[in-house]
Amino acid sequence: MDNSHDTMENSHEALNNVENGVSKGLMNKELSKGRTPQNVSSSILRKKSDPSLVSKVRFNMLRQFLANLQEVLLGTKLAVLFPAVPLAIAADFYNFGRPWIFALSLLGLAPLAERVSFLTEYASGESGGIGISTAESNLQLSRASSVVMLIAYIAYIFFQLKTHRELFESPDEEDEEDEEKAVIGFWGAFIWLVGMTIIIALLSEYVVGTIEAASDSWGISVSFISIILLPIVGNAAEHAGSIIFAFKNKLDISLGVALGSASQISMFVVPLSVVVAWAMGIDMDLDFSLLETGCLAFTIIVTAFTLQVLNL
Repeated sequence: MDNSHDTMENSHEALNNVENGVSKGLMNKELSKGRTPQNVSSSILRKKSDPSLVSKVRFNMLRQFLANLQEVLLGTKLAVLFPAVPLAIAADFYNFGRPWIFALSLLGLAPLAERVSFLTEYASGESGGIGISTAESNLQLSRASSVVMLIAYIAYIFFQLKTHRELFESPDEEDEEDEEKAVIGFWGAFIWLVGMTIIIALLSEYVVGTIEAASDSWGISVSFISIILLPIVGNAAEHAGSIIFAFKNKLDISLGVALGSASQISMFVVPLSVVVAWAMGIDMDLDFSLLETGCLAFTIIVTAFTLQVLNL
C-alpha cells in the first residue's frame, strides 16, 4: 500500500512538473522575449529537429540549406500533412474531382499556416448626410475607418514590441544561458516565407475555385465551409494550443490567443482588405448585416465581462 501511495504521489508530481514545464515555464520564457500568446500557442505544435542528420555534409552552403529545409519541413507536428500540397497540385493537373482538390488544398494549408507563423518570428527580427445612408457615403466612411484602424493597429504593435515592451514581459525572467538559439537566419527565414506564401496563394486559389463543388458534393452549405471550416484549418496551430492551455487551467493564455487572433482579423486583416480592394478599384466596405454586427457586439460584451472576472 505504501509503495502504491508513493507511486501515485510521484506520478502526480511528475504530471505537475510537465504542466509547469509546458505552460508556466514556457510561457514566461517566450513572453520575456516579446512573443505574443499566439506565438506561444503555435510553438506547442513545434518539435526540435536532429542536427546530426545533416552535420556530416561537407559543403557549408549545402549543409546550411539542408538544415533549414529540415527545420522548416520537419519542425512541426503537422508535417504529416505536407504531402497534401503536391497531391492537391497533382489533383488539379490531372483533373480529379473538385471536392478532392478542395479537401487536399484545405489539408495542405494547415501546416503551411503554422510554418508561416514560425518563419515570421525570424524574418521580423524579433518576431453622407445626417439621416441618409447611401452606398457612396458608406464606402467613403469604410475606407477612412480602415485607414484609421490600420494606423491604430500599427501603433499598438509598435507600443507592444518597441516603446513599452517591458509592460508585456513576464516578471519571471529566465537565465541568459537558457536562452533559445536561433535555428534559422533572417534571410533564410525570409526566403522560406516567400516560398510558403506562394504555395499558400496557390492552394487558396484551389480552395476558392472548388468550394462550391465541394459544397454540392458533401451536402454542406458554402456559408458553413467559409465561416466554420476554413478558419479552423487556417488557425489549427493556435486552436490546438488554446485547447491545451485551457486543459492545463491557463485560461488567461487561451484568452490571450483568442483575443490576439480576433484583434488581428478585425483591426488589421479586414481594414487591409478594404484598402487593397480600394487600390484595385473594387468597392468593398465595412457595412456588415444586422446579425453580424449584433454577434460582434455580444461577443465584445461577453469577453469584457470575462476579463473583469479574471481580474478580480
